[in-house]
Amino acid sequence: MQLQKKVLSNLITGIVVATITSTAAAATDGKIKIGVLADMGGTYADLCGPGCVIATRMAIEDFGGKALGKDIELVSADSQLKPDIASSVARKWVENEDVDVIGGLVSSAVTGAVTQVTNNSKNITLITGSASNAFTTSACSPYIAHWTYNVVALANGTVKQMVNEGKNKWFFITADYAFGHALEGVSMKVIEANGGETVGTVRAPLGTTDFSSYVLQAQASGANVVALANAGNDTVNALNAAAEFGLTDYMDIAGLLVFTPNAQAMDPDTAQGMRLTTGFYWDMDDQTRAWSKRFEALHGAIPSMAHAGAYSATMHYLKAVDAVGTDDSDAVMKQMKLTKPDDFFARNATLRADGRMEHDMLLVEIKKAADRKNKNDIYNIVEVIPGNKAYNPMLPSCAF
Repeated sequence: MQLQKKVLSNLITGIVVATITSTAAAATDGKIKIGVLADMGGTYADLCGPGCVIATRMAIEDFGGKALGKDIELVSADSQLKPDIASSVARKWVENEDVDVIGGLVSSAVTGAVTQVTNNSKNITLITGSASNAFTTSACSPYIAHWTYNVVALANGTVKQMVNEGKNKWFFITADYAFGHALEGVSMKVIEANGGETVGTVRAPLGTTDFSSYVLQAQASGANVVALANAGNDTVNALNAAAEFGLTDYMDIAGLLVFTPNAQAMDPDTAQGMRLTTGFYWDMDDQTRAWSKRFEALHGAIPSMAHAGAYSATMHYLKAVDAVGTDDSDAVMKQMKLTKPDDFFARNATLRADGRMEHDMLLVEIKKAADRKNKNDIYNIVEVIPGNKAYNPMLPSCAF
Protein backbone atom coordinates (compact mmCIF):
# COMPACT_ATOMS: atom_id res chain seq x y z
CA MET A 1 0.00 0.00 0.00
CA GLN A 2 2.86 2.39 0.80
CA LEU A 3 4.34 1.72 -2.63
CA GLN A 4 1.01 2.41 -4.29
CA LYS A 5 0.67 5.71 -2.41
CA LYS A 6 4.20 6.65 -3.40
CA VAL A 7 3.56 5.84 -7.07
CA LEU A 8 0.40 7.95 -7.08
CA SER A 9 2.26 10.82 -5.42
CA ASN A 10 4.98 10.65 -8.06
CA LEU A 11 2.39 10.63 -10.83
CA ILE A 12 0.81 13.88 -9.73
CA THR A 13 3.91 15.76 -8.59
CA GLY A 14 4.53 18.73 -10.84
CA ILE A 15 1.47 18.10 -12.97
CA VAL A 16 -0.46 21.24 -13.75
CA VAL A 17 -4.07 20.23 -14.27
CA ALA A 18 -6.99 22.62 -14.09
CA THR A 19 -9.85 21.48 -11.88
CA ILE A 20 -12.67 19.88 -13.77
CA THR A 21 -15.97 20.23 -12.02
CA SER A 22 -18.23 18.64 -14.58
CA THR A 23 -19.07 14.98 -14.00
CA ALA A 24 -21.35 14.64 -16.99
CA ALA A 25 -20.77 11.59 -19.12
CA ALA A 26 -18.69 11.96 -22.27
CA ALA A 27 -20.76 13.17 -25.20
CA THR A 28 -22.61 10.43 -27.05
CA ASP A 29 -22.95 12.07 -30.44
CA GLY A 30 -23.08 8.81 -32.41
CA LYS A 31 -19.74 9.46 -34.09
CA ILE A 32 -16.41 7.89 -33.11
CA LYS A 33 -13.39 10.14 -32.84
CA ILE A 34 -10.11 8.68 -31.62
CA GLY A 35 -7.18 10.71 -30.34
CA VAL A 36 -3.59 9.43 -30.17
CA LEU A 37 -1.43 11.41 -27.76
CA ALA A 38 2.18 10.27 -27.93
CA ASP A 39 5.82 11.35 -28.02
CA MET A 40 6.32 12.44 -31.61
CA GLY A 41 9.95 13.53 -31.45
CA GLY A 42 11.48 12.92 -28.03
CA THR A 43 13.13 10.14 -26.04
CA TYR A 44 10.24 7.70 -26.58
CA ALA A 45 9.29 8.63 -30.15
CA ASP A 46 10.50 5.31 -31.58
CA LEU A 47 8.51 3.41 -28.98
CA CYS A 48 5.12 5.11 -29.25
CA GLY A 49 5.14 8.21 -31.43
CA PRO A 50 4.25 8.31 -35.13
CA GLY A 51 4.20 4.50 -35.08
CA CYS A 52 1.31 4.47 -32.60
CA VAL A 53 -0.63 6.76 -34.94
CA ILE A 54 0.05 4.40 -37.83
CA ALA A 55 -0.98 1.34 -35.81
CA THR A 56 -4.21 3.02 -34.70
CA ARG A 57 -4.99 4.01 -38.29
CA MET A 58 -4.38 0.40 -39.38
CA ALA A 59 -6.95 -0.78 -36.83
CA ILE A 60 -9.50 1.77 -38.02
CA GLU A 61 -8.98 0.75 -41.65
CA ASP A 62 -9.11 -2.98 -40.86
CA PHE A 63 -12.34 -2.40 -38.96
CA GLY A 64 -13.80 -0.86 -42.12
CA GLY A 65 -13.31 2.85 -41.44
CA LYS A 66 -16.83 3.32 -40.12
CA ALA A 67 -18.63 2.87 -36.81
CA LEU A 68 -22.25 3.60 -35.95
CA GLY A 69 -22.79 4.31 -39.64
CA LYS A 70 -20.29 7.20 -39.79
CA ASP A 71 -16.64 7.59 -40.72
CA ILE A 72 -14.24 7.13 -37.79
CA GLU A 73 -12.06 10.20 -37.23
CA LEU A 74 -8.45 10.08 -36.04
CA VAL A 75 -6.55 12.99 -34.52
CA SER A 76 -3.07 13.02 -32.99
CA ALA A 77 -0.82 15.31 -31.00
CA ASP A 78 2.64 15.46 -29.47
CA SER A 79 2.73 15.29 -25.67
CA GLN A 80 6.37 16.43 -25.73
CA LEU A 81 6.60 14.22 -22.63
CA LYS A 82 5.23 17.17 -20.64
CA PRO A 83 2.25 16.45 -18.37
CA ASP A 84 0.88 20.00 -18.53
CA ILE A 85 0.88 19.98 -22.34
CA ALA A 86 -0.69 16.52 -22.42
CA SER A 87 -3.50 17.46 -20.02
CA SER A 88 -4.20 20.64 -22.00
CA VAL A 89 -4.52 18.68 -25.26
CA ALA A 90 -6.70 16.03 -23.60
CA ARG A 91 -9.00 18.67 -22.15
CA LYS A 92 -9.37 20.42 -25.50
CA TRP A 93 -10.11 17.13 -27.23
CA VAL A 94 -12.80 15.91 -24.84
CA GLU A 95 -14.42 19.29 -24.07
CA ASN A 96 -14.29 21.01 -27.47
CA GLU A 97 -13.59 18.45 -30.17
CA ASP A 98 -15.83 15.49 -29.20
CA VAL A 99 -12.98 12.98 -28.94
CA ASP A 100 -14.37 9.74 -27.51
CA VAL A 101 -11.23 7.83 -26.59
CA ILE A 102 -7.54 8.70 -26.17
CA GLY A 103 -4.80 6.17 -26.90
CA GLY A 104 -1.03 6.03 -27.20
CA LEU A 105 0.09 7.53 -23.89
CA VAL A 106 3.77 6.84 -23.32
CA SER A 107 5.38 8.08 -20.05
CA SER A 108 3.54 7.45 -16.83
CA ALA A 109 3.68 11.10 -15.75
CA VAL A 110 1.97 12.14 -18.99
CA THR A 111 -0.58 9.36 -18.65
CA GLY A 112 -1.33 10.40 -15.07
CA ALA A 113 -2.08 13.92 -16.24
CA VAL A 114 -4.33 12.74 -19.07
CA THR A 115 -6.31 10.26 -16.96
CA GLN A 116 -7.10 12.98 -14.43
CA VAL A 117 -8.88 14.75 -17.29
CA THR A 118 -10.53 11.72 -18.90
CA ASN A 119 -11.64 10.12 -15.64
CA ASN A 120 -13.57 13.26 -14.77
CA SER A 121 -15.04 13.65 -18.26
CA LYS A 122 -15.82 9.91 -18.41
CA ASN A 123 -13.86 9.31 -21.59
CA ILE A 124 -12.07 6.01 -22.14
CA THR A 125 -8.26 5.92 -22.18
CA LEU A 126 -6.37 3.11 -23.93
CA ILE A 127 -2.94 3.08 -22.27
CA THR A 128 -0.54 1.30 -24.61
CA GLY A 129 2.88 2.81 -23.89
CA SER A 130 3.06 3.51 -20.13
CA ALA A 131 4.36 1.08 -17.53
CA SER A 132 3.24 2.14 -14.05
CA ASN A 133 0.85 -0.26 -12.34
CA ALA A 134 -0.82 2.69 -10.56
CA PHE A 135 -3.44 2.96 -13.31
CA THR A 136 -5.08 -0.26 -12.17
CA THR A 137 -4.28 0.15 -8.45
CA SER A 138 -3.93 3.47 -6.62
CA ALA A 139 -5.10 5.54 -9.61
CA CYS A 140 -7.63 3.07 -11.03
CA SER A 141 -10.78 4.19 -12.84
CA PRO A 142 -13.78 2.66 -14.64
CA TYR A 143 -12.57 4.39 -17.84
CA ILE A 144 -9.01 3.03 -18.08
CA ALA A 145 -7.88 0.06 -20.18
CA HIS A 146 -4.19 -0.57 -19.53
CA TRP A 147 -3.14 -2.74 -22.43
CA THR A 148 0.41 -3.69 -23.32
CA TYR A 149 2.43 -4.34 -20.15
CA ASN A 150 3.24 -2.89 -16.73
CA VAL A 151 6.15 -2.78 -14.28
CA VAL A 152 4.91 -5.83 -12.36
CA ALA A 153 4.95 -8.02 -15.47
CA LEU A 154 8.45 -6.79 -16.34
CA ALA A 155 9.79 -7.57 -12.87
CA ASN A 156 8.05 -10.94 -12.59
CA GLY A 157 9.63 -11.90 -15.89
CA THR A 158 13.20 -10.61 -15.99
CA VAL A 159 14.08 -9.96 -12.35
CA LYS A 160 12.63 -13.10 -10.79
CA GLN A 161 14.29 -15.29 -13.39
CA MET A 162 17.74 -13.73 -12.86
CA VAL A 163 17.58 -13.87 -9.06
CA ASN A 164 16.60 -17.53 -9.23
CA GLU A 165 19.73 -18.11 -11.34
CA GLY A 166 21.92 -16.72 -8.55
CA LYS A 167 22.17 -13.08 -9.62
CA ASN A 168 21.39 -11.83 -6.13
CA LYS A 169 23.07 -8.42 -5.64
CA TRP A 170 21.45 -5.60 -7.58
CA PHE A 171 22.26 -1.96 -8.27
CA PHE A 172 19.64 0.25 -9.98
CA ILE A 173 20.16 3.09 -12.44
CA THR A 174 16.66 4.49 -12.47
CA ALA A 175 14.78 7.05 -14.56
CA ASP A 176 13.88 9.83 -12.15
CA TYR A 177 10.13 9.99 -12.63
CA ALA A 178 7.05 7.95 -11.89
CA PHE A 179 7.72 5.06 -14.27
CA GLY A 180 11.31 4.54 -13.12
CA HIS A 181 10.40 4.80 -9.44
CA ALA A 182 7.59 2.27 -9.87
CA LEU A 183 9.75 -0.18 -11.84
CA GLU A 184 12.54 0.10 -9.29
CA GLY A 185 10.19 -0.37 -6.33
CA VAL A 186 8.38 -3.39 -7.75
CA SER A 187 11.66 -4.98 -8.85
CA MET A 188 13.16 -4.54 -5.37
CA LYS A 189 10.23 -6.41 -3.87
CA VAL A 190 10.70 -9.28 -6.34
CA ILE A 191 14.43 -9.39 -5.55
CA GLU A 192 13.82 -9.54 -1.82
CA ALA A 193 11.02 -12.09 -2.11
CA ASN A 194 13.35 -14.42 -4.01
CA GLY A 195 16.30 -14.13 -1.64
CA GLY A 196 18.33 -11.36 -3.28
CA GLU A 197 19.23 -7.86 -2.13
CA THR A 198 19.52 -4.34 -3.52
CA VAL A 199 22.94 -2.86 -2.71
CA GLY A 200 22.36 0.60 -4.18
CA THR A 201 20.34 2.91 -6.40
CA VAL A 202 20.90 6.13 -8.29
CA ARG A 203 18.38 8.31 -10.12
CA ALA A 204 19.05 9.80 -13.59
CA PRO A 205 16.88 12.51 -15.21
CA LEU A 206 14.84 11.60 -18.28
CA GLY A 207 16.89 12.24 -21.42
CA THR A 208 20.30 11.85 -19.77
CA THR A 209 23.08 11.43 -22.34
CA ASP A 210 26.10 11.01 -20.04
CA PHE A 211 25.71 8.06 -17.68
CA SER A 212 29.38 7.83 -16.67
CA SER A 213 28.91 9.00 -13.08
CA TYR A 214 26.02 6.60 -12.53
CA VAL A 215 27.97 3.69 -14.01
CA LEU A 216 30.95 4.43 -11.75
CA GLN A 217 28.64 4.24 -8.72
CA ALA A 218 27.37 0.88 -9.94
CA GLN A 219 30.94 -0.30 -10.47
CA ALA A 220 31.84 0.47 -6.86
CA SER A 221 28.68 -1.06 -5.37
CA GLY A 222 29.68 -4.71 -5.20
CA ALA A 223 26.60 -5.72 -7.22
CA ASN A 224 26.60 -8.57 -9.72
CA VAL A 225 23.66 -7.09 -11.65
CA VAL A 226 23.15 -3.52 -12.83
CA ALA A 227 19.46 -2.96 -13.47
CA LEU A 228 18.49 -0.27 -15.97
CA ALA A 229 15.10 0.91 -14.73
CA ASN A 230 14.62 3.25 -17.68
CA ALA A 231 13.59 3.02 -21.32
CA GLY A 232 14.18 4.31 -24.82
CA ASN A 233 17.38 6.18 -25.60
CA ASP A 234 18.15 6.30 -21.87
CA THR A 235 18.58 2.51 -21.84
CA VAL A 236 20.81 2.55 -24.91
CA ASN A 237 22.99 5.34 -23.52
CA ALA A 238 23.30 3.66 -20.12
CA LEU A 239 24.30 0.34 -21.69
CA ASN A 240 26.90 2.06 -23.89
CA ALA A 241 28.39 3.74 -20.82
CA ALA A 242 28.47 0.43 -18.95
CA ALA A 243 30.35 -1.17 -21.84
CA GLU A 244 32.76 1.77 -22.07
CA PHE A 245 33.75 1.35 -18.43
CA GLY A 246 34.03 -2.41 -18.74
CA LEU A 247 31.07 -3.36 -16.55
CA THR A 248 29.67 -5.71 -19.15
CA ASP A 249 32.80 -7.87 -18.87
CA TYR A 250 32.07 -8.97 -15.31
CA MET A 251 28.56 -7.79 -14.35
CA ASP A 252 25.17 -8.66 -15.79
CA ILE A 253 23.16 -5.77 -17.20
CA ALA A 254 19.39 -6.15 -16.83
CA GLY A 255 17.34 -4.06 -19.22
CA LEU A 256 14.05 -3.90 -17.36
CA LEU A 257 12.18 -2.21 -20.22
CA VAL A 258 13.69 -2.71 -23.66
CA PHE A 259 11.66 -2.13 -26.80
CA THR A 260 12.69 -3.55 -30.17
CA PRO A 261 13.98 -0.21 -31.55
CA ASN A 262 16.28 0.04 -28.50
CA ALA A 263 17.50 -3.52 -28.94
CA GLN A 264 18.31 -2.81 -32.57
CA ALA A 265 20.32 0.26 -31.56
CA MET A 266 22.48 -1.72 -29.11
CA ASP A 267 25.85 -3.16 -30.10
CA PRO A 268 25.21 -6.93 -30.30
CA ASP A 269 28.62 -7.64 -28.79
CA THR A 270 27.56 -5.65 -25.73
CA ALA A 271 23.90 -6.67 -25.50
CA GLN A 272 24.12 -10.34 -26.49
CA GLY A 273 22.63 -12.65 -23.93
CA MET A 274 20.67 -9.90 -22.15
CA ARG A 275 17.30 -11.22 -21.06
CA LEU A 276 14.22 -9.04 -20.91
CA THR A 277 10.44 -9.26 -20.80
CA THR A 278 8.19 -7.98 -23.56
CA GLY A 279 4.51 -8.10 -24.41
CA PHE A 280 5.13 -8.76 -28.11
CA TYR A 281 7.77 -9.89 -30.59
CA TRP A 282 7.20 -9.45 -34.29
CA ASP A 283 8.80 -12.80 -35.24
CA MET A 284 6.92 -15.03 -32.81
CA ASP A 285 4.66 -16.77 -35.35
CA ASP A 286 2.84 -16.36 -38.66
CA GLN A 287 0.22 -13.98 -37.20
CA THR A 288 2.76 -11.59 -35.70
CA ARG A 289 4.91 -11.69 -38.83
CA ALA A 290 1.98 -10.93 -41.15
CA TRP A 291 0.84 -7.88 -39.18
CA SER A 292 4.40 -6.66 -38.61
CA LYS A 293 5.19 -6.84 -42.32
CA ARG A 294 2.24 -4.54 -43.04
CA PHE A 295 3.29 -2.16 -40.27
CA GLU A 296 6.90 -2.07 -41.44
CA ALA A 297 5.80 -1.19 -44.97
CA LEU A 298 4.05 1.90 -43.58
CA HIS A 299 6.49 2.88 -40.82
CA GLY A 300 9.84 1.76 -42.20
CA ALA A 301 10.68 -0.26 -39.09
CA ILE A 302 9.41 -3.30 -37.24
CA PRO A 303 6.83 -2.62 -34.51
CA SER A 304 7.49 -2.20 -30.81
CA MET A 305 5.11 -3.83 -28.35
CA ALA A 306 3.47 -0.40 -27.88
CA HIS A 307 2.67 -0.21 -31.59
CA ALA A 308 1.12 -3.68 -31.57
CA GLY A 309 -0.74 -2.83 -28.37
CA ALA A 310 -2.14 0.36 -29.91
CA TYR A 311 -3.62 -1.63 -32.79
CA SER A 312 -5.03 -4.32 -30.51
CA ALA A 313 -6.60 -1.91 -28.01
CA THR A 314 -8.16 0.21 -30.75
CA MET A 315 -9.64 -2.81 -32.50
CA HIS A 316 -11.09 -4.15 -29.26
CA TYR A 317 -12.64 -0.76 -28.52
CA LEU A 318 -14.21 -0.50 -31.99
CA LYS A 319 -15.64 -4.02 -31.76
CA ALA A 320 -17.27 -3.08 -28.46
CA VAL A 321 -18.77 0.07 -29.97
CA ASP A 322 -20.20 -1.98 -32.80
CA ALA A 323 -21.61 -4.58 -30.40
CA VAL A 324 -23.45 -2.10 -28.15
CA GLY A 325 -24.42 0.35 -30.91
CA THR A 326 -23.38 3.48 -29.03
CA ASP A 327 -20.30 5.51 -28.10
CA ASP A 328 -21.43 5.83 -24.48
CA SER A 329 -18.28 5.15 -22.44
CA ASP A 330 -19.97 3.11 -19.71
CA ALA A 331 -21.69 0.81 -22.20
CA VAL A 332 -18.59 0.42 -24.34
CA MET A 333 -16.26 -0.31 -21.43
CA LYS A 334 -18.70 -2.87 -20.02
CA GLN A 335 -18.69 -4.67 -23.36
CA MET A 336 -14.88 -4.47 -23.63
CA LYS A 337 -14.59 -6.27 -20.28
CA LEU A 338 -17.22 -8.86 -21.16
CA THR A 339 -15.42 -9.86 -24.35
CA LYS A 340 -11.98 -11.47 -24.34
CA PRO A 341 -9.42 -9.71 -26.55
CA ASP A 342 -8.14 -12.16 -29.15
CA ASP A 343 -5.75 -11.16 -31.93
CA PHE A 344 -2.12 -11.45 -33.05
CA PHE A 345 -1.09 -9.44 -29.97
CA ALA A 346 -3.51 -10.47 -27.21
CA ARG A 347 -2.91 -14.16 -26.44
CA ASN A 348 -4.91 -15.91 -23.70
CA ALA A 349 -6.15 -12.46 -22.81
CA THR A 350 -8.73 -10.95 -20.49
CA LEU A 351 -9.61 -7.32 -19.85
CA ARG A 352 -10.11 -7.50 -16.12
CA ALA A 353 -12.66 -5.52 -14.13
CA ASP A 354 -9.89 -3.17 -12.97
CA GLY A 355 -8.93 -2.31 -16.57
CA ARG A 356 -5.75 -4.40 -16.67
CA MET A 357 -5.47 -6.33 -19.94
CA GLU A 358 -3.91 -9.56 -18.75
CA HIS A 359 -2.20 -11.57 -21.47
CA ASP A 360 0.81 -13.80 -22.15
CA MET A 361 4.20 -12.09 -21.81
CA LEU A 362 7.48 -13.23 -23.34
CA LEU A 363 10.87 -13.72 -21.71
CA VAL A 364 13.37 -13.20 -24.53
CA GLU A 365 17.14 -13.12 -24.97
CA ILE A 366 19.07 -10.76 -27.26
CA LYS A 367 20.83 -12.78 -29.97
CA LYS A 368 24.52 -12.78 -30.74
CA ALA A 369 25.49 -10.99 -33.95
CA ALA A 370 26.57 -14.28 -35.53
CA ASP A 371 23.13 -15.80 -34.91
CA ARG A 372 21.15 -13.01 -36.58
CA LYS A 373 19.74 -13.53 -40.05
CA ASN A 374 19.10 -9.82 -40.61
CA LYS A 375 18.77 -6.51 -38.75
CA ASN A 376 15.30 -7.41 -37.48
CA ASP A 377 16.33 -10.80 -36.10
CA ILE A 378 16.89 -9.67 -32.50
CA TYR A 379 15.46 -12.09 -29.94
CA ASN A 380 15.23 -15.74 -29.04
CA ILE A 381 12.02 -16.48 -27.14
CA VAL A 382 13.05 -18.25 -23.94
CA GLU A 383 9.68 -18.65 -22.22
CA VAL A 384 6.03 -17.71 -22.54
CA ILE A 385 4.81 -16.33 -19.20
CA PRO A 386 1.05 -16.73 -18.61
CA GLY A 387 -0.70 -13.47 -17.82
CA ASN A 388 -1.96 -14.65 -14.45
CA LYS A 389 1.66 -15.31 -13.44
CA ALA A 390 3.00 -12.04 -14.85
CA TYR A 391 0.57 -9.39 -13.61
CA ASN A 392 -0.36 -8.12 -10.17
CA PRO A 393 -3.60 -9.45 -8.62
CA MET A 394 -6.69 -7.26 -8.91
CA LEU A 395 -7.60 -5.06 -5.96
CA PRO A 396 -11.26 -5.42 -4.90
CA SER A 397 -11.52 -1.63 -4.70
CA CYS A 398 -10.68 -1.37 -8.40
CA ALA A 399 -13.16 -3.98 -9.67
CA PHE A 400 -15.51 -1.73 -11.61
